[in-house]
Amino acid sequence: MELYELLVIIVLAGLLSIVAQYLDLLTYDGAIASLGIGLIIGLFGTVEWLLILIMFTGLGFAATLVGLAKKRSKGLQEGKHGERMYKNVVAVGVAPCIFALLYFWLGDEYYTLMSIGYISSIAVAAADTIASEVGVKDKKVWLITTFKRVEPGVDGGVSVTGTSVALMAAIMTTVIGWVLIFGFTFEWYFFIPVIAGMIGCFADSVLGATLETKGHISKYTNNASTALFGSFVAVLMYNHFF
Repeated sequence: MELYELLVIIVLAGLLSIVAQYLDLLTYDGAIASLGIGLIIGLFGTVEWLLILIMFTGLGFAATLVGLAKKRSKGLQEGKHGERMYKNVVAVGVAPCIFALLYFWLGDEYYTLMSIGYISSIAVAAADTIASEVGVKDKKVWLITTFKRVEPGVDGGVSVTGTSVALMAAIMTTVIGWVLIFGFTFEWYFFIPVIAGMIGCFADSVLGATLETKGHISKYTNNASTALFGSFVAVLMYNHFF
């Protein structure tokens, strides 16, 4: 790695954490966790991967601020006013970090495969985050395991609005990731991260309605495990079809 690349990675990861903490979008410990994850992805993955993470973070913060006052009135926001702590950051960052470390270990021969897995891990996080932040505004919510009507914000609840914005988030993340990594080309495996993003998002709802709501796992464990599940499904799909 060239010195200028190292400096770019440090500056980008540092700015992300500082700005987010300054705007009260991350707690202090959340900003530290964000810096660590950003450095891991930039140093062991690529600068492009770090840029994808930064763009996803911006998308997530924007979704958090949409209708924040209404979410606060119902107690559906993260933290006191939408800010996220280190547990949130680590839960989302585990899967991308794993792919960065795998890529560093396996080498450039597996760059495409690891990139598909990486984009998919971000697509899962984006779909779930946007579905949670925007979907709570929809009053018509059903429990994913029984399809009975439940209140907005209930673990495992799904809605038309939430599902729609989740799909949009998965597509947007995939497009951004694809252009940054592969350029303005097109291959059929472009659709894999989109599909994986939705699979992971629905898996999050299933675990939310079962293990999480019963207290067997936390929402952070749910977020991390479903991001891993969705991204490894993407890897298996790529290996099978391509």
